[in-house]
Amino acid sequence: MLEKFKKEKEEDANKITELSQLLRTQNSSRALPRVYFILTIDGYYAGRVVFTLYQDTPITGENFRALCTGEKGRGISGRPLHFKGSTFHRIIPNFIAQGGDFINGDGTGSESIYGLKFKDENFNHKHTRKGLLSMANSGKDANGSQFFITLGPTPQLDGKNIVFGEVEEESLVIIDKLGPIGTPQTGVTKARVVIYECGQVSSEGQQ
Repeated sequence: MLEKFKKEKEEDANKITELSQLLRTQNSSRALPRVYFILTIDGYYAGRVVFTLYQDTPITGENFRALCTGEKGRGISGRPLHFKGSTFHRIIPNFIAQGGDFINGDGTGSESIYGLKFKDENFNHKHTRKGLLSMANSGKDANGSQFFITLGPTPQLDGKNIVFGEVEEESLVIIDKLGPIGTPQTGVTKARVVIYECGQVSSEGQQ
C-alpha cells in the first residue's frame, strides 16, 4: 500500500508543469491568494499573521496554501499535510524564523503536497527586507513543507531559496515578537511558538 501511495505521489509530481500553467492562468484573473496563521507563544495567544502569496510562484504558493488549509489529507509520512499544531523550531534574531516541520517538529521532517520534494520554481524575488516568506530546503530542488519568514534583509539566501509571498504590513508587529525568542547562530528557541490555527482568507477577508 505504501509503494502504491508513493507511486501516486510521484505521478502527481509529474503533473507540476501542467499545474503551474493552470495556476498562472487562474491567478492572472483573480486576487492574490491570502492565508493566515494564528500563533501562540508558550500557550498564550500571540496574534494573527496574514500572508499574501505571489502570483509568479504558483506551484510553491499552492503548496503553502494547501498546507495551511489541510485539504490534501495525509501524506507519505502518514501525518496530515497541515501546518496546524506545528512549531517554529528555529529562530535566529535579525535573520529568519523557520517552521513547517509537521512530521518531526525539529527541522528534520518535510513533505510537500506533490510528494516529498518539489523543484525550485524560480528566484524572481530577493530577500530584501523583513516579512518575506521563503522556502527552507536541504539543497537544490529539495522543497517540501518547511519555510521561513525573514526577520531582516538576508541577501545571502538569494538564488538558493524561493521567495513566494510576504507578511501583510499590519501583521509585521506579530513577526517582531519572534526575534527575541530565538538565539544567534543556533536558532534554539526560548519559548514554544505554535501555529495554533491556519487557513485561507476568503475574498471577503474572513477566515
